[in-house]
Amino acid sequence: MEPLLNTKHGHNQIKICVSGAAETGHCGVDALEKAKELGREIARQGAVLVTGATTGFPLWVAMGLKEVGGISIGISPATSEKEHVETFKLPLDYMDLIIYTGFGYAGRDILLTRSADAVICGCGRIGTIHEFTIAFEDQKPIGIFEGPWEMGAELEEIVAKGHRPNSKIAVGNDPKKLITEIIALIKKDKIAEYKIVSPAPAVK
Repeated sequence: MEPLLNTKHGHNQIKICVSGAAETGHCGVDALEKAKELGREIARQGAVLVTGATTGFPLWVAMGLKEVGGISIGISPATSEKEHVETFKLPLDYMDLIIYTGFGYAGRDILLTRSADAVICGCGRIGTIHEFTIAFEDQKPIGIFEGPWEMGAELEEIVAKGHRPNSKIAVGNDPKKLITEIIALIKKDKIAEYKIVSPAPAVK
């Protein structure tokens, strides 16, 4: 039997955060189906979805992902399931695991983006811009998912006027192409293998 320390584990699993609006009245026609197709494509390409365990656009992405058997993780601003549901009015559905941070929305955003290998921004509001800027500062691969909403153009304008060139941003409205490009960006920096090095014997 192979020693436990040499057993392969799942550290190469790619995790993609999707950021988006909890309230979606401004997202435009077909936003639901576009979000669900993004989720399906994340699952088809073998990645795990990470969201803010919220309603709206991220939930729609999770719905699509679960349609094709994907894995979904939620990072909640609440301290517990009870607070998540009763105080924050957030869902429990379409997530395999919810992590309760107790940090509110602003603190949750940092853990959310840092728990993933990349961040994709869809139809959003100010919270999506916050998550975008955290990911930008952390030099994460970022996807700007374009659709019948304003956020894509707004984020592209922020990048253009920010005077900070960034080669880790992919932009597009085709979920399959966007996820493929994001995964390629992730793999450039992904640690392929971790080897445990035995300590040198003590010198007597």
